[in-house]
Amino acid sequence: MNKAWLSYCGLILVAVSWGVNFGVSRLAMESFHPIVFTLLRFGLAVPFFFILLKWKEGSIGIPWRLVPKIALVGLLGVTALEIIVMYAIKFTTLANASLLNVAPWPIFAALLSPLFIKEAITPKLIIGGAICLFGVSFVILGGEEGFSLSSDLMIGNAMALSISIIGPLFNLSSMSLMRQFSALRVSTWTIFFGAIFIVPFTIGRWGETDWGRLQFEQYGIIFYNVLICTVLAFIVWNASMYRVGATRSNFFRYAVPASAVITGYFMFDESIAMMQIAGAALMAVGLIWITIDRKKERVTPTLSKNV
Repeated sequence: MNKAWLSYCGLILVAVSWGVNFGVSRLAMESFHPIVFTLLRFGLAVPFFFILLKWKEGSIGIPWRLVPKIALVGLLGVTALEIIVMYAIKFTTLANASLLNVAPWPIFAALLSPLFIKEAITPKLIIGGAICLFGVSFVILGGEEGFSLSSDLMIGNAMALSISIIGPLFNLSSMSLMRQFSALRVSTWTIFFGAIFIVPFTIGRWGETDWGRLQFEQYGIIFYNVLICTVLAFIVWNASMYRVGATRSNFFRYAVPASAVITGYFMFDESIAMMQIAGAALMAVGLIWITIDRKKERVTPTLSKNV
């Protein structure tokens, strides 16, 4: 198996872990305030990132001249993105949040990529992406909530759509940094700054959790979020994205809602409709189509002159 296929497998596994985390996080909200839980997730991950970085690369530093840029990337891709995700879910339906967040993400990634890097958008990528888009739409629209453009939901809808713009900006900014540093070093410092910027939003909310009554389930949720969905996921995603390109990688995010639907079935006895099964099959076809792109169509992404 070559490195490209390893990268594709890594992207799928990360997307699945993030989808499973929809169910895990729903359980977490029964014990933690959403923003406090977000800080726990990223704040507790920071020491693991630095230990891994020191062990693997022998140093942990970054040049002072790049601190403002990396801090801004952390503020954008960790602090802002994660907080908006939570409030998008609060102010709109889960179906709306999923569709407006996930579906446009790869499209915005393709449109914004010339500002950061040069990547070839091949016919196969367009066709495969379109198949994935139809698939993820079936998965979400096939659920009980459906999709609604009610004026009561427009604030949440706008937040969900903004995620699909902020996310690609974060991915593309990270890729430009990975031209100079490893995926591990970039992940470490963006998570570090992102966690710091979350702290002010938790003021006055720590008392909402009865810390003395936390049980094995709550600690297991924290463990899964910190080590699997953050430390391992960010490193694998960034490394895989760097190898296969931001545009192609972001189509693999379409596996997140499919994984979330399956998680809901097993964890909360939620039903799965035939339309959702058909959508998952379409997504699988689209992703396979993307991964078997011809070698002549593969172009290693290079930095844009705009960087």
